[in-house]
Amino acid sequence: MARGDAPRDSYHLVGISFFILGLGTLLPWNFFITAIPYFQARLVGASNSTTRILSTNHTGPEDAFNFNNWVTLLSQLPLLLFTLLNSFLYQCIPETVRILGSLLAILLLFALTAALVKVDMSPGPFFSITMASVCFINSFSAVLQGSLFGQLGTMPSTYSTLFLSGQGLAGIFAALAMLLSMASGVDAQTSALGYFITPCVGILMSIMCYLSLPHLKFARYYLANKPSQAQAQELETKAELLQSDENGIPNSPQKVALTLDLDLEKELESEPDEPQKSGKPSVFVVFQKIWLTALCLVLVFTVTLSVFPAITAMVTSSTSPGKWSQFFNPICCFLLFNIMDWLGRSLTSYFLWPDEDSRLLPLLVCLRFLFVPLFMLCHVPQRSRLPTLFPQDAYFITFMLLFAISNGYLVSLTMCLAPRQVLPHEREVAGALMTFFLALGLSCGASLSFLFKALL
Repeated sequence: MARGDAPRDSYHLVGISFFILGLGTLLPWNFFITAIPYFQARLVGASNSTTRILSTNHTGPEDAFNFNNWVTLLSQLPLLLFTLLNSFLYQCIPETVRILGSLLAILLLFALTAALVKVDMSPGPFFSITMASVCFINSFSAVLQGSLFGQLGTMPSTYSTLFLSGQGLAGIFAALAMLLSMASGVDAQTSALGYFITPCVGILMSIMCYLSLPHLKFARYYLANKPSQAQAQELETKAELLQSDENGIPNSPQKVALTLDLDLEKELESEPDEPQKSGKPSVFVVFQKIWLTALCLVLVFTVTLSVFPAITAMVTSSTSPGKWSQFFNPICCFLLFNIMDWLGRSLTSYFLWPDEDSRLLPLLVCLRFLFVPLFMLCHVPQRSRLPTLFPQDAYFITFMLLFAISNGYLVSLTMCLAPRQVLPHEREVAGALMTFFLALGLSCGASLSFLFKALL
């Protein structure tokens, strides 16, 4: 909450800075998965592998490297690891070093990825370098995101929503960048180079925004007067932010009012003889209260990451070769997913159904497992085991619409319900636990993607 003597945010410069910083935290992951056709083209081993970089999907049996699966797994394992190591890192490494160091490292690694577009090399070394870059970039992104959450804990909640808005647009921004590079009319190599330079520009803007914060009176007022309980505030901020989004969709005013009303009802319904403890709450006690909601969160992400993008990026259009077949996957897989996921998360701004006491939530979450066979039975060329039962493009588009909007809604819903299941002084621990289970679900889904790919 804003302090009474706080200065004004002139021209909303601090808000714009945190919006761009939010965009920068999720650009790496989204730009890598959206560029799967480029990486598949480089790994087929053709003598001039960059000539058809963005022209088609390369997802047949020649995909001996399982690139889709490995890029998903090596993007999510660092998130799980650094979720566990965050408290240690925050004690040992100063905040400025963590943020600027992570941004600079991400910039250098993305510059390397862009430079490799112009370098011809055999598939093996290219795959190894790319996987190492993916792992390191996502490790630094995890540190960066956690550190920025800590800073947001000292500022008004409006700046948290702006940060999350930037994160939420990262996927849409990456998909649009891919479409523009494909439609630019230049040769495929130049198109790919321009695509990978785009996030470099975004990261540079993030660095400039962060360096400008100490020179802005509004930011200096809050960041220079951090309380000593910085880590506690960071966890509390995560608990609040996670109610909105994993990819970064903000709480709207309607959602804030709805959550406040529900929290008030929760407190009024609490037993009168249950004391409001001021000491540190037990992690085990909090886990006993939220375990079902946490399990639902794990299952939602397990289903999503088990097929997206590892399986969905393999689906191609059943129409004859042409412009539509060229743009089919970037539009119907990545752009459609990010837009509908954003819409699903936004729905919780207006209603929360089912509530925390309903058994419908686990049922809805389990029903999402149906998407796994549905996508696997879509038009994936040169399959060796399963038949194609849904060859038309309309089937895949329909499945993706339902898949994406249910992912966004159920993720946001579980994040909203978890704080309501515990007492106010336990929400900090609940937020930290949900952060861990979020990362666990992402890692489980990435691991399962290898099995589902093999079944094809």
